[in-house]
Amino acid sequence: MALPPVAFDDLPRSVRSSIEAETGAVLETETVTAGKNSALSARVHTTGGTVFLKGLNSEHRWVWTQRCEADINPYVTPLAPRMLFHLVVEGWDILGFELLDGHHADYSPGSPDIPKVVQALRRLDDMPCPNIDLRLAEQRLSKYVTHPADAEAFAGDALLHTDWNNDNVLITGARARLVDWGWATRGAAWLDPAYWIIWLIASGHSPAQAEEIGQHIPAWATAPPTAVDLFADANAALWNEIAGDSPDVWTARLRSAAMKWRHHRRG
Repeated sequence: MALPPVAFDDLPRSVRSSIEAETGAVLETETVTAGKNSALSARVHTTGGTVFLKGLNSEHRWVWTQRCEADINPYVTPLAPRMLFHLVVEGWDILGFELLDGHHADYSPGSPDIPKVVQALRRLDDMPCPNIDLRLAEQRLSKYVTHPADAEAFAGDALLHTDWNNDNVLITGARARLVDWGWATRGAAWLDPAYWIIWLIASGHSPAQAEEIGQHIPAWATAPPTAVDLFADANAALWNEIAGDSPDVWTARLRSAAMKWRHHRRG
């Protein structure tokens, strides 16, 4: 679920002043509605240029995602936008990034963006996982498997993004760039294509069509089928939990996609 938005002008004066010390005087702000993991999400036009800001209250239970994104950024640029600053001021945790000029990826069948996302996944697969504190895939998914030992199928040493919401994929010219790395994870290399497959299904592809697109990504093409089956089971359980009894349109669509994929895998 999206967090209640906070406008730049609603931040404490000391927080705004600290941001302006990094960016130059703020001339205009635009709230960005696409983000779901940040209370503050805004384009800020300043005397020094335009910057993208995201932020959370320092007491929020997800504030660790801000620190994760700050830690991972040096290792994932230029696939990700460059972080310009990280501030913790008067109860707020703020990240500032270079602004990417592009559009959110279109995952629908026939979209020209899909090959660009495939290339981004291939590039990510080539990136080494840095020796920093990251969540582990087998731990993140452990509560959604039937038997605790099944979660070991998701373990590995690859760097994973894990949140393939198309709002997190910006198409800039001929390339796809990835934003919102707060849920970066260490795990099996085939997991990121698997996470993407659910979004492809939610965007109108059949499960078989989505898996065929994944075949262009080496990590997916060599994924162990039994491990993929376990992942499909786990994600169906995950999205069922997220959707709950009163899902919004967004979560209902992802729950349906996860269930379709599980049925395709299990028959």
